[in-house]
Amino acid sequence: MQIKNRLKPVIPHFIAIAIFLVISVVYFYPVLEGKVLHTNDGTVAQNSAKEISDFRAKYGEEPLWTNSMFSGMPAYLISVRFSGNIMQFAHKILTILKLPIASIFLSMLGFYILLLIFKVDWRLAIAGAIAYGFSTYFFFILAAGHNTKAIAIAYMAPMIGGIYYTYRNHAIRGALITTFFLTLEIIANHPQITYYSLICIMVFIIGEFIYSVRKQEISKFIKNSVILIIPVLLSVGMNFNSLYTTYEYSKYSTRSKSELVTNGTVQTSGLDKDYITQWSYGIDETLTLLIPDFRGGACQPFDKDSETVKALRKNNAGQYVNSFVRYWGSQPWVDGPVYVGAIIFFLFILGLIIVKGAEKWWLLSATILSVMLAWGKNFMPFTDLFLNYFPGYNKFRAVTMILVIAEFCIPLLGILALRNIFDESSPKKDILKGIKIAFGITGGLTLLLVFFPGLAGSFISPVEQQQQIPSWLSSALVSDRKDLLRSDALRSFVFILLGTIAILGFYYQKIKKGHAVVFLAILFLADMWFVDKRYLNADRFVRKEAKVKLSSPSVADNIILKDVSDYRVLNLAVSPFNDASTSLYHKSIGGYHGAKLKRYQELIDSSLVNDISMIQKVGTYAKTIEDLQSVFNNTPALNMLNTKYVIYNPDAAPLVNPDALGNAWFVETPVMVNNANEELSTVNKIDPAFQAVIDNRFKDQVRKTEYPKTDGDMIELKSYKANELVYTSSAQGEKLAVFSEIYYPAGWKCFIDGKESSYFRTDWVLRGMVVPAGNHEIKFTFKPSSYMIGNKVSLASSILFILLIAGYFIAELKIKPKFE
Repeated sequence: MQIKNRLKPVIPHFIAIAIFLVISVVYFYPVLEGKVLHTNDGTVAQNSAKEISDFRAKYGEEPLWTNSMFSGMPAYLISVRFSGNIMQFAHKILTILKLPIASIFLSMLGFYILLLIFKVDWRLAIAGAIAYGFSTYFFFILAAGHNTKAIAIAYMAPMIGGIYYTYRNHAIRGALITTFFLTLEIIANHPQITYYSLICIMVFIIGEFIYSVRKQEISKFIKNSVILIIPVLLSVGMNFNSLYTTYEYSKYSTRSKSELVTNGTVQTSGLDKDYITQWSYGIDETLTLLIPDFRGGACQPFDKDSETVKALRKNNAGQYVNSFVRYWGSQPWVDGPVYVGAIIFFLFILGLIIVKGAEKWWLLSATILSVMLAWGKNFMPFTDLFLNYFPGYNKFRAVTMILVIAEFCIPLLGILALRNIFDESSPKKDILKGIKIAFGITGGLTLLLVFFPGLAGSFISPVEQQQQIPSWLSSALVSDRKDLLRSDALRSFVFILLGTIAILGFYYQKIKKGHAVVFLAILFLADMWFVDKRYLNADRFVRKEAKVKLSSPSVADNIILKDVSDYRVLNLAVSPFNDASTSLYHKSIGGYHGAKLKRYQELIDSSLVNDISMIQKVGTYAKTIEDLQSVFNNTPALNMLNTKYVIYNPDAAPLVNPDALGNAWFVETPVMVNNANEELSTVNKIDPAFQAVIDNRFKDQVRKTEYPKTDGDMIELKSYKANELVYTSSAQGEKLAVFSEIYYPAGWKCFIDGKESSYFRTDWVLRGMVVPAGNHEIKFTFKPSSYMIGNKVSLASSILFILLIAGYFIAELKIKPKFE
């Protein structure tokens, strides 16, 4: 009996876990058939990490570097297994269900924990967790393959819950909860989501400070804030290996400050503003939070029975059916709308009226802040304020992502409103007044758009307006998009009405609390389920063997793979710098990554794009292979990167570059330059087979003006590993060598005959060194101290965290009376 009484409090939580698990599995039922989710970014990640995973399997260690993308880059933000952080095991256990099930399950579980912290009844917490976990954004990012983002979002809610618990309940216990989930949040490895989570937390802490001043409890606020330093330090410590290496790499990545000077002004310390705000939510597009198809939904083609398709076929333009999509907003491309649910949005408005205290103002302020920042280029004065003065904000692109804050705050305040209604903590007259106002705003707006959809705008996208499409097509587009809006506006109205009926049923004591909660939970799920299915359904799943077949090597790949030497490949059959498929089988000139090396990106912009353009231009009129190959006389950047093969057609033989310079070579003339601008511009003017561009900062290593070649001089690659390159050289005198490998001083070391030697940057991105006369072995190894030190700090911090948890529970057991 006593054991039963002890188990009774945890039974609701097991019920919650079971419900979340069943719902997740049922939604993703194709996994039970042995199918896997086929996504673009998931495939990109797999291709990008191929060399890394092969190395790991063969040598049992981490390479930390890969040459399969952008001619070479650190693997830190691609695929690295960091040792030392014991919390990695907790992460593996929590994600044991694998994606996509794990992310949705954890999103619901995390929000459930958060609601329990906010003293929400477990049944209502389950309903709220379902509403949150089925937010459309979480599903279409999974459909796109943004897996780390989905997991980071899942850990966001309980992490914030731990901080709330620290300030409002038990500081030490809250600090331990925060440490646990903040560590997992960082492990998820999506810095942008973590950064936005911290913005939400900062808004909360500012609110807590204001209220502590008003209540004259500033000392308590300071004490709790100091205690929270512990979880921050521990979480950073446990993740120090990944954070330290990422921080080190950030100094050289596209997120860093450029050395180039443009118009007399050094470029900004972060990303370009246009790049950051390329994806900006339209101001009126914000209504997708209430009506999913307010702007047409996603960039999906119209149904075959639509007016648009009929009009195109009628006017002999059927080939353009896929060129016109439902979405007509200002963003370049969207996979779906940010929709939190009609009932949840209604409850959010209700919460603004009946929920009192700091929580309401925190959630409202954070919501408004995230929405205004998501507007990006559509609200540049506010965006500029954060880009210029808010630390780190200019390091991230796609500002629409900050809507994750609104997606967190809106359902939380909505469920807190229900909590106040069901536990009758709000005055009845306030509840009824709030219901009327909330229904009037949300129900009235949706009903208004049902009857007057033209209030939403022109229904023609900015791009379509620029294209000046014919009137017969614009009329069809307007008709279809109006129908989409009417349908979804009516749909949202019906759900708001049903939710209101459920709440009023409880208010007037016609429905029991338990029944009302279950009914609302069903409404939440029904509302979100069918909208989510528009963007992630069974059609997105394929059998594993089919996925493997999609990645099988092409005719060109098989021909290239017969070459056992070390070389690079340029694939013009795809967008070379926005596609990672080439990296699956080759060392690629291009690839796809959001944080490639800054200098390499600048080489792409100034040199490689020109070289590629020249190849494509000559290809339009060349009559023989020899004519086409002659173009390589004028592609210095591609030649110095040892681009031996160019794929034009994957089903045909590749073009061979006879001017590819190989893995290493001797040059005669060092061309010394004074600054970055001179260095980059000179790369396009020299013949890299005979000259090397070197910054004057390395003049101490290059003491001669000429390094004449002599017969018999030789330097070649002897053995290759991703993190170790061994060359042999033979020369009658001192020689200037260029290595066709990317210069990255934070970890690469050079040894001549086992003795560490200096090397320098040459030709903007490559490595160079003066090789002494005679026969020598030259070895480059990549063993960054940041990784080694980071693992040690992570292990020490992990042990400390375990000791703190053990100490806390021992102290709790001593304080509580012994069980009799």
